[in-house]
Amino acid sequence: MSTVIAPTREVVQAAERVTAARRRVSLGETLGQTLMMAWRALKKMRRNPEQFFDVALQPLLFTAMFAFIFGGAIAGDVASYLPLMIPGIVAQTVLTTCMATGTQLREDMEKGVFDRFKSLPIARIAPLAGPMVADLLRYTIAATLTFAMGLVMGYRPDGGPAGVLAAILLAVVTGWSLAWAFTWVGTIARSAQAVQGISMMILFPLTFLSNAFVPVETLPGWLAAFVRINPVSHLVTATRDLANHALVSGEVGWTLLACVIVIAIFAPLSVRSYKRHM
Repeated sequence: MSTVIAPTREVVQAAERVTAARRRVSLGETLGQTLMMAWRALKKMRRNPEQFFDVALQPLLFTAMFAFIFGGAIAGDVASYLPLMIPGIVAQTVLTTCMATGTQLREDMEKGVFDRFKSLPIARIAPLAGPMVADLLRYTIAATLTFAMGLVMGYRPDGGPAGVLAAILLAVVTGWSLAWAFTWVGTIARSAQAVQGISMMILFPLTFLSNAFVPVETLPGWLAAFVRINPVSHLVTATRDLANHALVSGEVGWTLLACVIVIAIFAPLSVRSYKRHM
């Protein structure tokens, strides 16, 4: 017959102190701990350079591939196609890059990393929000390399540096907001492979069934109707307006509204599902 050993008074008091410390985490401490987790994620990226392969190689490969394959057929030549294509590649690259957020979160959960965080008197949101802050660097690199590759190929945005920077910022904000959706998928899926598969099934139809690579006027009526209401199309059009004309159009407002809606829906869902594991 086994004997149940009751915890000592010191153990109980230590557990109570940890619980109390968690409850007393202030907003300033939460922000500091989030930045600390972001720094941890950045160091992890530095030790695993393959995490930058998608943001470093995909923009270069996709820009050259789509320009030379579709440039002549759609716009007559590559130079005429670049103002249409480059903003679309920026949007596609940033959005596909944010899929890795949910995948990496699921990998950390499978490895038991978050089990260690349970014993620390830190804000529960910090291990979740920290990597998302660090991923802002990946989105920025992806968007910047796409524009740089376009400039090498002859793209000259009439919006100037200010328009290009605004386009990059809008794409980064959109990617960060959509990352909350993939973070939620990462908390409910059973494996990292499942997260990647679900994310690709959602995102790839949205990016390719948009106005990123072809004018909407060339599409069949039923498909053009979907493309016009596709949120990715709003992002692509807004990016084109900013980069090519330095124009803050209504598409920018619609894109930011979509970002707010996605965050309002999936951020609480992600936090709630995440806390079940913490």
